[in-house]
Amino acid sequence: MMDRGRLEAFSDGVFAVAITLLALDLGVTGPEGGPLARQLVEHWPVFASYVVSFFTIGIIWVNHHALFSLMARLDRAQLFWNLLLLMFVVAIPFATSTLADYLRHGSRSATVAGLLYAGVMEGMSLSFTAIFVHALRAGLLSNPPPPEERRRAVLQFGLGAASYVVAMAAAFVSPILTLILAGILAGYYVFQHTPDGGDVESA
Repeated sequence: MMDRGRLEAFSDGVFAVAITLLALDLGVTGPEGGPLARQLVEHWPVFASYVVSFFTIGIIWVNHHALFSLMARLDRAQLFWNLLLLMFVVAIPFATSTLADYLRHGSRSATVAGLLYAGVMEGMSLSFTAIFVHALRAGLLSNPPPPEERRRAVLQFGLGAASYVVAMAAAFVSPILTLILAGILAGYYVFQHTPDGGDVESA
Protein backbone atom coordinates (compact mmCIF):
# COMPACT_ATOMS: atom_id res chain seq x y z
CA MET A 1 0.00 0.00 0.00
CA MET A 2 1.47 3.30 -1.11
CA ASP A 3 0.72 6.58 0.65
CA ARG A 4 -1.62 8.60 -1.57
CA GLY A 5 -1.16 11.68 0.61
CA ARG A 6 2.58 11.81 -0.06
CA LEU A 7 2.05 11.37 -3.80
CA GLU A 8 -0.50 14.17 -3.95
CA ALA A 9 1.60 16.49 -1.79
CA PHE A 10 4.66 15.95 -3.96
CA SER A 11 2.61 16.39 -7.13
CA ASP A 12 1.00 19.58 -5.81
CA GLY A 13 4.46 21.01 -5.17
CA VAL A 14 5.53 20.24 -8.73
CA PHE A 15 2.38 21.79 -10.17
CA ALA A 16 2.93 24.91 -8.05
CA VAL A 17 6.52 25.29 -9.25
CA ALA A 18 5.59 24.73 -12.91
CA ILE A 19 2.74 27.22 -12.87
CA THR A 20 4.94 29.80 -11.12
CA LEU A 21 7.76 29.40 -13.64
CA LEU A 22 5.35 30.46 -16.38
CA ALA A 23 5.29 33.98 -14.97
CA LEU A 24 9.07 34.46 -15.17
CA ASP A 25 8.89 35.39 -18.86
CA LEU A 26 6.22 38.02 -18.35
CA GLY A 27 7.41 41.61 -18.48
CA VAL A 28 8.30 44.51 -20.72
CA THR A 29 11.54 46.36 -21.38
CA GLY A 30 10.57 49.49 -19.47
CA PRO A 31 10.44 53.16 -20.50
CA GLU A 32 13.52 52.77 -22.67
CA GLY A 33 11.63 50.22 -24.78
CA GLY A 34 9.12 52.76 -25.99
CA PRO A 35 5.41 53.32 -25.23
CA LEU A 36 3.98 50.71 -22.90
CA ALA A 37 0.95 50.04 -25.10
CA ARG A 38 3.20 49.22 -28.05
CA GLN A 39 5.35 46.91 -25.95
CA LEU A 40 2.30 45.06 -24.69
CA VAL A 41 1.09 44.54 -28.26
CA GLU A 42 4.53 43.39 -29.40
CA HIS A 43 4.71 40.90 -26.52
CA TRP A 44 1.32 39.34 -27.25
CA PRO A 45 2.81 35.87 -27.92
CA VAL A 46 4.24 35.84 -24.40
CA PHE A 47 0.92 36.73 -22.79
CA ALA A 48 -1.14 34.43 -25.02
CA SER A 49 1.19 31.47 -24.39
CA TYR A 50 1.14 32.21 -20.66
CA VAL A 51 -2.66 32.17 -20.49
CA VAL A 52 -3.01 28.91 -22.43
CA SER A 53 -0.29 27.14 -20.44
CA PHE A 54 -1.48 28.50 -17.09
CA PHE A 55 -4.98 27.13 -17.59
CA THR A 56 -3.62 23.87 -19.00
CA ILE A 57 -1.50 23.23 -15.91
CA GLY A 58 -4.37 24.34 -13.70
CA ILE A 59 -6.75 21.90 -15.39
CA ILE A 60 -4.20 19.10 -15.07
CA TRP A 61 -3.93 19.85 -11.35
CA VAL A 62 -7.71 19.84 -10.86
CA ASN A 63 -8.17 16.59 -12.78
CA HIS A 64 -5.14 14.97 -11.17
CA HIS A 65 -6.67 15.60 -7.75
CA ALA A 66 -10.07 14.33 -8.91
CA LEU A 67 -8.60 11.15 -10.42
CA PHE A 68 -6.48 10.20 -7.43
CA SER A 69 -9.37 10.88 -5.05
CA LEU A 70 -11.15 7.98 -6.78
CA MET A 71 -8.33 5.53 -6.07
CA ALA A 72 -8.69 3.17 -3.16
CA ARG A 73 -5.00 2.28 -3.25
CA LEU A 74 -1.79 2.86 -5.19
CA ASP A 75 0.94 0.55 -6.41
CA ARG A 76 4.57 1.13 -7.35
CA ALA A 77 3.84 1.30 -11.09
CA GLN A 78 1.33 4.09 -10.55
CA LEU A 79 3.97 6.14 -8.78
CA PHE A 80 6.20 5.94 -11.84
CA TRP A 81 3.37 6.78 -14.22
CA ASN A 82 2.74 9.84 -12.05
CA LEU A 83 6.43 10.79 -12.22
CA LEU A 84 6.25 10.60 -16.00
CA LEU A 85 3.29 12.98 -15.98
CA LEU A 86 5.16 15.41 -13.72
CA MET A 87 8.19 15.29 -16.01
CA PHE A 88 6.09 16.69 -18.85
CA VAL A 89 4.32 19.19 -16.60
CA VAL A 90 7.66 20.66 -15.53
CA ALA A 91 8.67 20.95 -19.21
CA ILE A 92 5.60 23.08 -20.06
CA PRO A 93 7.19 26.40 -18.93
CA PHE A 94 10.23 25.74 -21.14
CA ALA A 95 8.07 24.85 -24.14
CA THR A 96 5.88 27.89 -23.47
CA SER A 97 8.74 30.39 -23.34
CA THR A 98 10.34 28.85 -26.44
CA LEU A 99 7.13 29.10 -28.44
CA ALA A 100 6.53 32.68 -27.30
CA ASP A 101 10.07 33.77 -28.22
CA TYR A 102 9.95 32.36 -31.73
CA LEU A 103 6.42 33.58 -32.40
CA ARG A 104 7.48 37.06 -31.37
CA HIS A 105 10.54 37.15 -33.61
CA GLY A 106 8.91 35.41 -36.56
CA SER A 107 11.75 32.99 -37.16
CA ARG A 108 11.36 29.90 -39.33
CA SER A 109 12.22 27.98 -36.20
CA ALA A 110 8.75 28.92 -34.93
CA THR A 111 7.51 25.70 -36.56
CA VAL A 112 9.96 23.68 -34.47
CA ALA A 113 8.87 25.63 -31.39
CA GLY A 114 5.24 24.77 -32.17
CA LEU A 115 6.17 21.11 -32.54
CA LEU A 116 8.02 21.24 -29.22
CA TYR A 117 5.08 22.84 -27.43
CA ALA A 118 2.48 20.42 -28.80
CA GLY A 119 4.89 17.51 -28.27
CA VAL A 120 5.25 18.28 -24.57
CA MET A 121 1.48 18.53 -24.28
CA GLU A 122 1.16 15.21 -26.12
CA GLY A 123 3.51 13.54 -23.64
CA MET A 124 1.52 15.01 -20.76
CA SER A 125 -1.75 13.76 -22.21
CA LEU A 126 -0.44 10.24 -22.89
CA SER A 127 1.01 9.91 -19.41
CA PHE A 128 -2.26 11.10 -17.83
CA THR A 129 -4.10 8.53 -19.91
CA ALA A 130 -1.63 5.86 -18.77
CA ILE A 131 -2.38 6.71 -15.13
CA PHE A 132 -6.11 6.17 -15.70
CA VAL A 133 -5.69 2.99 -17.76
CA HIS A 134 -3.33 1.50 -15.19
CA ALA A 135 -5.78 2.33 -12.41
CA LEU A 136 -8.47 0.41 -14.29
CA ARG A 137 -6.32 -2.61 -15.11
CA ALA A 138 -4.72 -2.88 -11.66
CA GLY A 139 -8.04 -2.47 -9.84
CA LEU A 140 -6.95 0.68 -8.01
CA LEU A 141 -10.24 2.56 -8.28
CA SER A 142 -12.58 2.41 -5.31
CA ASN A 143 -15.64 2.28 -7.58
CA PRO A 144 -14.63 1.01 -11.05
CA PRO A 145 -17.01 2.01 -13.88
CA PRO A 146 -18.87 -0.74 -15.80
CA PRO A 147 -17.25 -1.98 -19.05
CA GLU A 148 -19.23 0.25 -21.41
CA GLU A 149 -18.49 3.39 -19.39
CA ARG A 150 -14.88 2.29 -19.01
CA ARG A 151 -14.42 2.18 -22.78
CA ARG A 152 -16.05 5.57 -23.17
CA ALA A 153 -13.84 7.08 -20.48
CA VAL A 154 -10.68 5.72 -22.11
CA LEU A 155 -11.79 7.22 -25.44
CA GLN A 156 -12.40 10.55 -23.76
CA PHE A 157 -8.91 10.42 -22.27
CA GLY A 158 -7.48 9.55 -25.66
CA LEU A 159 -9.13 12.57 -27.28
CA GLY A 160 -6.51 14.83 -25.74
CA ALA A 161 -3.65 12.76 -27.14
CA ALA A 162 -5.20 12.71 -30.61
CA SER A 163 -5.90 16.44 -30.52
CA TYR A 164 -2.31 17.31 -29.63
CA VAL A 165 -1.14 15.27 -32.63
CA VAL A 166 -3.36 17.54 -34.74
CA ALA A 167 -1.80 20.54 -32.99
CA MET A 168 1.67 19.23 -33.89
CA ALA A 169 0.64 18.94 -37.53
CA ALA A 170 -0.81 22.45 -37.37
CA ALA A 171 2.64 23.81 -36.52
CA PHE A 172 3.66 23.21 -40.14
CA VAL A 173 0.80 25.47 -41.24
CA SER A 174 1.05 28.09 -38.50
CA PRO A 175 2.58 27.85 -35.00
CA ILE A 176 -0.08 30.32 -33.90
CA LEU A 177 -2.70 27.74 -34.86
CA THR A 178 -0.94 25.24 -32.59
CA LEU A 179 -1.37 27.62 -29.66
CA ILE A 180 -5.01 28.26 -30.56
CA LEU A 181 -5.78 24.53 -30.69
CA ALA A 182 -4.09 24.02 -27.31
CA GLY A 183 -6.24 26.79 -25.88
CA ILE A 184 -9.43 25.28 -27.32
CA LEU A 185 -8.51 21.88 -25.88
CA ALA A 186 -7.89 23.40 -22.46
CA GLY A 187 -11.31 25.05 -22.59
CA TYR A 188 -12.92 21.75 -23.57
CA TYR A 189 -11.50 19.94 -20.57
CA VAL A 190 -12.78 22.60 -18.20
CA PHE A 191 -16.27 21.24 -18.85
CA GLN A 192 -15.57 17.61 -19.78
CA HIS A 193 -16.50 15.01 -17.14
CA THR A 194 -16.18 11.28 -16.76
CA PRO A 195 -19.28 9.07 -16.84
CA ASP A 196 -19.40 8.87 -13.04
CA GLY A 197 -19.62 12.67 -12.77
CA GLY A 198 -16.11 13.25 -11.46
CA ASP A 199 -13.88 15.91 -12.93
CA VAL A 200 -11.47 13.28 -14.16
CA GLU A 201 -10.18 13.90 -17.66
CA SER A 202 -6.81 14.36 -19.22
CA ALA A 203 -5.99 17.86 -20.37
